[in-house]
Amino acid sequence: MRILQHLTHEFSRAEGVGWNDGLAIKPMQKTKIISYGAGTNSTAMLVGLLERGECPDLILFADTGGERPETYQHRDTVSDWCESVGFPRIVTVAEATDLETDCLTRGALPGIAYGFKSCSDHYKIRPQKRWLKAQGITDPWFWVGIDAGEAHRAKYAETRYPLIEWDWGREECIEAIARAGLPQPGKSACFFCPSSKPQEILQLGRTHPELLARALAMEANAELTSVKGLGRSFAWGDLVRFSEAQLDMFQHTPEIPCGCFDG
Repeated sequence: MRILQHLTHEFSRAEGVGWNDGLAIKPMQKTKIISYGAGTNSTAMLVGLLERGECPDLILFADTGGERPETYQHRDTVSDWCESVGFPRIVTVAEATDLETDCLTRGALPGIAYGFKSCSDHYKIRPQKRWLKAQGITDPWFWVGIDAGEAHRAKYAETRYPLIEWDWGREECIEAIARAGLPQPGKSACFFCPSSKPQEILQLGRTHPELLARALAMEANAELTSVKGLGRSFAWGDLVRFSEAQLDMFQHTPEIPCGCFDG
């Protein structure tokens, strides 16, 4: 199948090696697609592929509309790097309505706040599959950046997990990014993600006060019955009012891993 190397950078808003008892099973005649999250894991995966002489057919970034500015900047930097090494540029795909707008319209919080992973399904997986269908690509083989330290998250038999194949954990990923001369991306997740830790919420207020204000507006707008706020067991607004001096008052609910998280 002919794959266009310079597809539109923004497809607006409109799984593989299988992992089976540690054996990689390569399917035939598949379109190799990187699901890129702009975090440490997926960036390191691109570097590792280059070092092994492997080239994906497509690199997709599913945009929830809620990433931090530095995440979008890192995506663009890596897209330029991809082009420079002979990889396809990163294609951004998204739903017609972003996650923040949807939550405000429904008077609700992201699904992960209620213990559901619907935000990952609706805003990460669906837009990629819809875009691929629109391009006539019916044989996708997704390559996903889950590192060896989180192998329990590798649940899809039709998906390839290169970092697990290479036994790359967090340290190896950071080292690979450094070898390529790329900046370290840090954590990639929505700025209003309910899986954020109290310290991360307060740090958001210091680095991006306007984003924290938007997250607090979402929380205040939500009709809440089963949870107290974006922190599930506590409201972000309360945390911000009490500030770091009394962090121990806020017992962080055991983390529900967010499907959008990338290193």
